[in-house]
Amino acid sequence: MSVAQTLPLIVITPMFGAALLVGAGRRLPRFAAETLGCLFAAGAAVLALLALAATGSSAGQPAEWVGGWRPHNGVSVGIVLVGDRTGLGLATLVSLLVLAALAYAWRYFAEPPRRHAGSFPALVLLFQAGMCGFTLTGDLFNAFVFFELMGVVAYALTGYRVEEARAVQGALVFGVVNSLGGYTTLLGIGLLYAHTGELGFAQIGNALAGSPGTPDALLIAGFTLVVTGLLVKAAAVPFHFWLADAHAVAPTPVCMLMSGVMVELGLYGAARVYWTVFAGPGGMPAADAHRALLALGVLTAVLGTLMCWQQRHLKRLLAYSTVAHAGLFLMGLAVLSPAGVGGVAVYVLGHAGVKAALFACVGILLDRFASVDEHQLHGRGRELPWVGALFGAGGLALAGLPPFGTALGKAVTEEAVGGWATALFVLVSAVTGGAVLRAGARVFLGLGTRPADAGRHPADETAGEEEPETRGGPLSRIPDTMLTVPAVLLAAALAVGLVPGLRTGIGQAADAFTDHAGYLAAVLHGRAAEPVPTPPPHWTASGVLWGLVATALAAGLALWTVRRPVRDDVARWTVPLRRMHSGHVGDYIAWFLAGVTLLGALIA
Repeated sequence: MSVAQTLPLIVITPMFGAALLVGAGRRLPRFAAETLGCLFAAGAAVLALLALAATGSSAGQPAEWVGGWRPHNGVSVGIVLVGDRTGLGLATLVSLLVLAALAYAWRYFAEPPRRHAGSFPALVLLFQAGMCGFTLTGDLFNAFVFFELMGVVAYALTGYRVEEARAVQGALVFGVVNSLGGYTTLLGIGLLYAHTGELGFAQIGNALAGSPGTPDALLIAGFTLVVTGLLVKAAAVPFHFWLADAHAVAPTPVCMLMSGVMVELGLYGAARVYWTVFAGPGGMPAADAHRALLALGVLTAVLGTLMCWQQRHLKRLLAYSTVAHAGLFLMGLAVLSPAGVGGVAVYVLGHAGVKAALFACVGILLDRFASVDEHQLHGRGRELPWVGALFGAGGLALAGLPPFGTALGKAVTEEAVGGWATALFVLVSAVTGGAVLRAGARVFLGLGTRPADAGRHPADETAGEEEPETRGGPLSRIPDTMLTVPAVLLAAALAVGLVPGLRTGIGQAADAFTDHAGYLAAVLHGRAAEPVPTPPPHWTASGVLWGLVATALAAGLALWTVRRPVRDDVARWTVPLRRMHSGHVGDYIAWFLAGVTLLGALIA
């Protein structure tokens, strides 16, 4: 079987597994349903890995035209799946993280009343199918279809514990804001179709190349609207408000997927649309795209970092750290070069393992102590030394400690951006990593003064008692799978920074991803050609040094904070930021409209 023929199977395998579990779930015991879920997720992961390995040893980007509707003279009405190295790499990451999430929840996750045993793994498999389809599609409209499939399933998973009012509220906010993003994307697709008469990435890019010149208002509006919807999923400021509200109430395995890979797929989508459609003649000037992405990246990194440091609800803390790092990823993509894309790819791989592992550790705390509040958990984590060690390692990796993949990705990306960006990368990594280390020091080591009143924080409506996600209430013994999964994820994040062959492959993938002409030739004419090679991501002395500096700053911030008296009052300078994150859907819609206006002004 060729690589091209494998591409539909990567999407169909988890979709078939979900259908099987929905149809037979009521007749299957819990063990069988969860085992089938893991097997189908693993099957898709194996297919993606095999396709990625085969693609890495050959030139070109394999394309599969569904139904045999192949292009003639560069023109086609068919739907295409493209097996480029970046898309296959992300499909592999998605599938492996889904397998990790299902393994983490195996035999412990409590189903709500009136749900059969296969409902949760079926939804997760559908989530996997949507994400894999999104990474592999070569058609803009079908990217929207997979985008919406991913979103709808994510809404259901966020509000999975529907009997809890907070879960319904978080899912509602998630659904409304992301649906608006979907509508803007669909409207932008309509404008591009009106301009070019095409829907495929390559076809639109080819049509624009036939009429080079300054982009008109219709093209600018189409680009702005399509990218807006993708940046909503990427939680870029000011489209980010849904993320923390969703993470605060979503089941832990779902948080692992949303922060580990779903947010990054929004960034991938924006980069894919630019490089395959707008990077060639007649597309969007590079200077305009650079300005817009860089400005939003800086804004996202700064605001996410400020909000992360203020949190004591551990899920929200990790959610805002995802926002902050998404801003760094966006800055790397704004360089519009193979070096920037390669650095972000390494960063995303390392960050996925680290962030999923940290959420897994927080889930253990939730299911052991029925709380994720940093103050309420003060010193209670001493009885979980292995969880504390994993949580501390995750905090150090998030700060950029070499040789973790996060450190390598940060080093390569900040070097690609250049100049003042190094200081911002160091600060964002130090503060977000320091927030995790601060929480770990209080929870697992009992450092600092025990809070006199560890009740609800006056400015944090989500803190307080939480319902455990385990059957039968709080855990008396931590299942082996719940400890093994975060350990494996952190080991994988470490391997990203240590395995030379992986870095070489990422460099080749970045070269192919940014080769606009090569993508068009492969999809429309079936011509395989290797792009001009550039140096792959690699360690440098300055990158290691800045990683150590960021880690030292993170540790220093954490120790300085835990030694200070605990205060329940809210700092005056944080009040405006907290008011922005009100939890009211109407406020978030207003910020969404402001974001569309800002993005349009930056691009125009």
